[in-house]
Amino acid sequence: MRYRHTDLNGYATALLGAAGLEADKAGAVADILMQGDLMGHTTHGLALLPGYLAELESGAMRKQGEPSVVADHPAALTWDGLRLPGPWLVLRAMEIATQRARTQGTCTVVIRRSHHIACLAAYLQRATDQGLLMLLTCSDPNTASVAPFGGLDAVFTPNPIAAGIPTNDIPVLMDVSTSATTNGLTNRLHKEGGRLPAAWVMDGHGVPGDDPAVLFREPKGTILPLGGMDSGHKGYGLTLLVEALTGGLAGHGRADAKEGWGATVFLQIIDPRAFSGLDAFTRQTGHVTDACRASRPAQAGTAIRTPGEKGVALAREQSRSGVALYPAILPALAPWAAKLGVPEPAAIG
Repeated sequence: MRYRHTDLNGYATALLGAAGLEADKAGAVADILMQGDLMGHTTHGLALLPGYLAELESGAMRKQGEPSVVADHPAALTWDGLRLPGPWLVLRAMEIATQRARTQGTCTVVIRRSHHIACLAAYLQRATDQGLLMLLTCSDPNTASVAPFGGLDAVFTPNPIAAGIPTNDIPVLMDVSTSATTNGLTNRLHKEGGRLPAAWVMDGHGVPGDDPAVLFREPKGTILPLGGMDSGHKGYGLTLLVEALTGGLAGHGRADAKEGWGATVFLQIIDPRAFSGLDAFTRQTGHVTDACRASRPAQAGTAIRTPGEKGVALAREQSRSGVALYPAILPALAPWAAKLGVPEPAAIG
């Protein structure tokens, strides 16, 4: 079934508001969740909303307030997010980093004790549309599902790295985990009795496989680093980089007491105008992306795309014709809609 994205956005906003979240925060969270679904990231869009509502109900996600400033320099800002909604914190951080990058050339914001920040790709085009380069990464020090390369015991979360790169045409919107897959996908497939496309997990004895159930059995299995059993040292190195950029710079992470589902965030805005200029920047990035698309396909009839290109096209199409919402999402929200007195959106076909 398809739904108007405006109806889904309004539904999410109403549910969050009815759960007690301040209006600006509810709107920000709904916008980012909806953008995730528009781009096809169905495990990190509205699928997260039941969990967010439960966190609001329990008090684990804070409903009101502002982040606390830990350190403030012209091009470097550190916040304690005080477990406020992650999407709202990131959007606020983007606004400030963008303003400062206009004068400083760049600005970095790190946030400790944010709540979960949803789909990283959902933020990027807000920067690239302004001709800005954006880097975004996060970790969750409260849990672990990814083992270091060669190890059996989980130390890390999937620790995604995202980047929005303006070009002279379609921006590059990169969002990749430093692990072989995500908690969202393995949790969904485990509930549905499904399998992963490849051997992206390892059981508690070190045997790789495609069954996400090994993550839920004793001895607990783990998600493999990006690169798997063959070249997982590369993903392992990237994971350690994310830990340094997030927990290290924020001064709060895995060395501290666990507080619940959340995130430590690194966000950087770079303005190419402060370097060689935006035209020179996009001339280079546009040349490279054009060359990628012009590359001969390894499989006949398969187009070569740049990262995020499919998501940009899908978001445009679903904005016009309606969002093909993942079937399990609305049923998961139905009990919350009944409890909070919010009517469900009507399908358009």
